[in-house]
Amino acid sequence: MPSLLALFASGAAFGPAVFAAPQAAAPSQTSAQTQDALQSRLADLARRAAPAQMGIAVLDVASGKRWGIDTDVPFIMMSVFKAPVAATVLSQIEAHKLSLEQQVTLLPGDLVEGSAIPSVGKKLRAGRTVFTVRELLTGAVSESDSTAADALVRLVGGPQVVTAFLRRHGIAGMRVDTGEGGIGRVADHLRDGETIPAAETAAQTLARERLGYADMLADPRNRSTPAAAVDFLRKLSAAELLGPQSTQLLMDLMRRQTVPSRLRGGIPAGADFADKTGSSSTVGGSNAAWNDIAIMTLADGRRICMAVFLKDTAMPKPDRDLLFADIARAVAAGVSARGAGR
Repeated sequence: MPSLLALFASGAAFGPAVFAAPQAAAPSQTSAQTQDALQSRLADLARRAAPAQMGIAVLDVASGKRWGIDTDVPFIMMSVFKAPVAATVLSQIEAHKLSLEQQVTLLPGDLVEGSAIPSVGKKLRAGRTVFTVRELLTGAVSESDSTAADALVRLVGGPQVVTAFLRRHGIAGMRVDTGEGGIGRVADHLRDGETIPAAETAAQTLARERLGYADMLADPRNRSTPAAAVDFLRKLSAAELLGPQSTQLLMDLMRRQTVPSRLRGGIPAGADFADKTGSSSTVGGSNAAWNDIAIMTLADGRRICMAVFLKDTAMPKPDRDLLFADIARAVAAGVSARGAGR
């Protein structure tokens, strides 16, 4: 029987596998000083986001050292939730409840707005209705396709199944309560059964979206703390959530995600990088959620898990991207310096 990876992408080149971490070494005085320097640098970077709230969690997997800002505060995940959804799907494939080649039929009513490159949604609009689980996984994780993600949520049995998967693996601070469609209705300030008025004026649209923006900030669903996101990443990369083949498959989907900015803008040369971004729409110049969670393996093999969440910001997009890139650069330099100080 072909392997899971062979079924997923025959002949495709996969990135290096990243599994269990080596035993931690006792920190030296130099490494402790470097840890303080990195924490101070992260605090400075978080202050750049003010008055918006920024949560940062960083883990040096080999040593177990952690740094962070507001690590236990729940933040809106947006498309970050697609990574645990994919992990849940892969766990059901491993249990032989689903298969990568299984066909899923979508209807026009399953279309969900929202993604940078809506591959599945675009094909559904064009009249295609049948997709494989493999295509839905690629769409949801690599291309952040919301239609694909919600199809996968339904396929596994609903958002509560994703949260149950996380809880079984000891991840308590991350929760999935609804799909992209549900979050979209919150952002649109729509109750069940309501639709956007056809004759709505531009002023009425902005007023409704402002109410939806406030609704999103208050809604407790689909939230994660930065610490829980890093916990998810560590367990994923150590093959504690899934078997080795499924782990590598999901990691490769994250390596190929199509948003080149944010943390990816600051990765050092030679680093292996797998991440999942998440974004809300900008309303009246304000953005409710701008996120990135990532596993970065430096050229020397040191693995770092990091999660950065930005909430309710008026920073222009280029400034947000630069801030995230600076965080990635600071983390890579700080962890490398700490390792060199041992």
